[in-house]
Amino acid sequence: MFVAFEGPPMILRLYGKGRVILPGSTDWETWAPRFELLPGARQIIGVDVDAVKTSCGFSVPFYTYERERDTLQRWASNKCDDELNDYWRSKNALSMDGIPTPLGRRMAESASFKDE
Repeated sequence: MFVAFEGPPMILRLYGKGRVILPGSTDWETWAPRFELLPGARQIIGVDVDAVKTSCGFSVPFYTYERERDTLQRWASNKCDDELNDYWRSKNALSMDGIPTPLGRRMAESASFKDE
């Protein structure tokens, strides 16, 4: 879902099926060059869009954009690969519901989770 916080009111929803693209996969090699990857990038979310719908957005408040946050980039830039893997293993291997994530399943398959 995308929401206009500036300009004319609008809500845009994309409907489709999403997939997780992990480093080292064939899809990663195809998609990663299309992005300016940030330090610590761990996945790309791809979506095959089936439908696009809009609605008025009349109740969406105005917000003013100030700037991008660089907190995550600074944090990840100060970590080595092993430290990032340890963090992902402890914080990103399970969803909030306790379900293994694609990243968590991959880490379970490979003890080191190094890019192949």
